[in-house]
Amino acid sequence: MVPGIGTLLWALLLGLLLPLCAGAADGKARSCGEVRQAYSAKGFSLLNIPYQEIAGEHLRICPQEYTCCTSEMEDKLSQQSKLEFENLVDETSHFVRTTFVSRHKKFDEFFRELLENAERSLNDMFVRTYGMLYMQNSEVFQDLFIELKRYYTGGNVNLEEMLNDFWARLLERMLQLINPQYHFSEDYLECVSKYTDQLKPFGDVPRKLKVQVTRAFIAARTFVQGLTVGREVANRVSKVSPTPGCIRALMKMLYCPYCQGLPNVKPCNNYCLNVMKGCLANQADLDTEWNLFIEAMLLVADRLAGPFNIESVMDPIDVKISEAIMNMQENSMQVSAKVFQGCGQPKPAPGLRTSRSIPGNFNTRFRPYNPEERPTTAAGTSLDRLKTIWRTMQHGVTDIKEKLKLSKKFWSTLPYTICKEDRVTAGLSNEEDCWNGHTKAKYLPEIMNDGLTNQINNPEVDVDITRPDTYIRQQIMALRVMTNKLKNAYNGNDVNFQDTSDETSGSGSGSGCTDDICPTEFEFITTEAPLVDSDRREVDSSASCSSQSALAWFIVCLAILLQRQCR
Repeated sequence: MVPGIGTLLWALLLGLLLPLCAGAADGKARSCGEVRQAYSAKGFSLLNIPYQEIAGEHLRICPQEYTCCTSEMEDKLSQQSKLEFENLVDETSHFVRTTFVSRHKKFDEFFRELLENAERSLNDMFVRTYGMLYMQNSEVFQDLFIELKRYYTGGNVNLEEMLNDFWARLLERMLQLINPQYHFSEDYLECVSKYTDQLKPFGDVPRKLKVQVTRAFIAARTFVQGLTVGREVANRVSKVSPTPGCIRALMKMLYCPYCQGLPNVKPCNNYCLNVMKGCLANQADLDTEWNLFIEAMLLVADRLAGPFNIESVMDPIDVKISEAIMNMQENSMQVSAKVFQGCGQPKPAPGLRTSRSIPGNFNTRFRPYNPEERPTTAAGTSLDRLKTIWRTMQHGVTDIKEKLKLSKKFWSTLPYTICKEDRVTAGLSNEEDCWNGHTKAKYLPEIMNDGLTNQINNPEVDVDITRPDTYIRQQIMALRVMTNKLKNAYNGNDVNFQDTSDETSGSGSGSGCTDDICPTEFEFITTEAPLVDSDRREVDSSASCSSQSALAWFIVCLAILLQRQCR
């Protein structure tokens, strides 16, 4: 062998061996001890986990360089990144979800108790004021509150129609009570109820109460429905199912530093934002409709605290109905005459003695309870409790409004909320000393805008912008429908019934009366109701009792006024 050639071969051999030795030395220096410790802290077994870096050709997500990860480790850490992402979204959305859950529960409890106390207050007052007469007809008032509760809880109740039926039933009962000398058939009473609006036996109270009750209850029911929808949407959207492209990006961001032997290096903030914007692209598209929904909720909340204040309706409802009854009593003769003119002369009650006149019966039956007969619960106590409940409810509405304001733009800001967590990223102050997806260095790509279509060029997540999440789109539609209901409620309209007035008008009036009994036009007269017998002695007897009835009416009026003063 030529000496020069031998020397040259040895030089080449040394040139090849020295880098390998240096690599071996470096490999020995780069232990996987920290990775093993961090991996074990996640609850994984250290069996078959390398002590030193190994070749990374087997890796499918992380860089295929020297690594501390086996294929099994990469798979487990990939699943771990998916789980942690789901937990992050769940924890971050906890505030908005609990806002709707807890506030819905509070508002519902307040409103139900408000209704219960209003009903109890009316019952207490009417038992003391009207005594047995009220108790024998109390189901009319009980049914009113049953229907109000049924409407509030989502029942298919037309408020205006229901209130019209209440006044019609009350008129039927009172007409029979102030005219006991007559027998009123079902057909006749249907005729009477048909013309309740024209008769106006209760003055202007029914009209005013109808406006107040419908607006307040529409607002309250729609508001609590809005809280329910907000709760359901937040619950559903926060249960994310990351796509394969998202899972791959999450693994690369959260755990590829482990495979590179850098378990303590956290992702760069802007890198995290691009990953989250890609993974939560569909959720961000919810934001526009969500914000409109929140704004509509705030508007209805303002109505509840202002012009549609439920307290202004339910607090004095007993007094208002009592005023209506008094108006009917004071004009009983004229009302009876109009009814007889419009629906015909009723038949005399069978077996009734003619000497029993209207005022005499009225006087004996319309009397207050004696003190020892009165209920133990004072109306004043009930009203004080009702007002306390309402004040609490007002504070609750104010609290709900503040929490709703905080939930605006929640879904579009969700990536920022997650990425500012210290446990997730290195933070804005460590832009140079963070994981950028490849190594420990600054993250250079620009941050993507929000929403699905803006992810077409997302450098971190492979997003198919042509396939929106159908589940998220369903929630967007649910919010859109609820927002429409809230806008209608803000204007005092019930979206379920506002277009059915023509179809439902007159419902309940029936068709039991013939044309001669129920004429289409009412020609009112103001003469007194005719008596059963035209005998002069009976007329004189009736006139004598009229003076007694005047005194009775005065006593009843005085009782009501005193009742109102006590309130």
